[in-house]
Amino acid sequence: MKELAGLYRDELLNNVIPFWLNHSIDREYGGYLTSLDRDGSVFDTDKWTWMQGREVWMFATLYNKVEKRREWLDASIQGAEFLNKYAHNEEGYYFCLNRQGQPLVQPYNIFSNCFPAMGYGALAVALPDSEYPKLTKTTFDLYLSRRDNPKGRYNKIVPGARPLKSFAITMMLSNMALEMEASLGSAYVDELVKGLAKDILGTYYKPEFGCILEQVGADGSFVDSYDGRVLSPGHACEAMWFLMDVGVRLGDKVLIRQAADIVLKSLERGWDKEFGGIFYYMDVKGKYPLWLDCDQKHWWVHLESLIACAKAFHLTGDEQFKDWFMKLHDYTWKHFKDPEYPEWFGYLNRRGEILFPLKGGKFKGCFHLPRALLQIWRILESL
Repeated sequence: MKELAGLYRDELLNNVIPFWLNHSIDREYGGYLTSLDRDGSVFDTDKWTWMQGREVWMFATLYNKVEKRREWLDASIQGAEFLNKYAHNEEGYYFCLNRQGQPLVQPYNIFSNCFPAMGYGALAVALPDSEYPKLTKTTFDLYLSRRDNPKGRYNKIVPGARPLKSFAITMMLSNMALEMEASLGSAYVDELVKGLAKDILGTYYKPEFGCILEQVGADGSFVDSYDGRVLSPGHACEAMWFLMDVGVRLGDKVLIRQAADIVLKSLERGWDKEFGGIFYYMDVKGKYPLWLDCDQKHWWVHLESLIACAKAFHLTGDEQFKDWFMKLHDYTWKHFKDPEYPEWFGYLNRRGEILFPLKGGKFKGCFHLPRALLQIWRILESL
């Protein structure tokens, strides 16, 4: 596994990051163009705020953790300036803008606040004497203010009819807190992540099913409905590597092992035994999921699971995680890596055949793949 560190490093620095630097940065209007075809050509110019924030974070993180390259810092700053100038009103961050920065979709989505906050937080580390520490805190507060009512006045659900709590909101908060420590303060972060770890394991993890549920009742109970039965193996694995980071921070070996065990259960349930790869969504009772793309194989699911296995093996030494890592590594590099152009494919059908050759869009951008390559490179290098 240690020999693979160079493979992940070279893919990140020589292929993936140059792809986004060459094709994504909008030097005319600011921000990033993320709807990129297989060869990097732009096929749509709308700008989704969460994609903008993720790319700000990625370039600033490379600058902070890999090398002080001015081109990475400049790329991050120009995205952050676009966000701060155009992307928000008093309610929060708009979901989508046109190329020039005119709002197209209202700030209905809580994750439109999440990723700009993370981007500003990474820039606050790079530029501590700038406006970014303050922007980080104010944007983080916007996220917190909507935690209990994520869509606010844009919610179409009848109030009180079937109140559900979303796992995604809590899991992202556990990662955001660690990423923004420089702006939030260590003592605050410690207390926050302790409570979040307890909430994730006590509320969303259901021992009777052996998995993390995407939504639970307002009181944490299982809700036997389409929405209440949903599990996402990729989401669970991503959240568990967040929790392992929390466990390392708190020196909590029990928490690390709990998170690692949930990774194993998620992979065992989510692996497609007929065609290989991990299912996108599943029904916890084996019924029919609501989403028609539930059996597709998505890039981020496999990459987050790879991070989780590498981290779990590093922290526990359990050979099961090494075996799973190699199994996932073989599938992921075979099916998602483009043999002709930089960057990777994102969407496969159940059989592992390419559905769309695009490299970026509304949901795929400069985030999951480069973050995974960076994480795994550093973990394997440390073995």
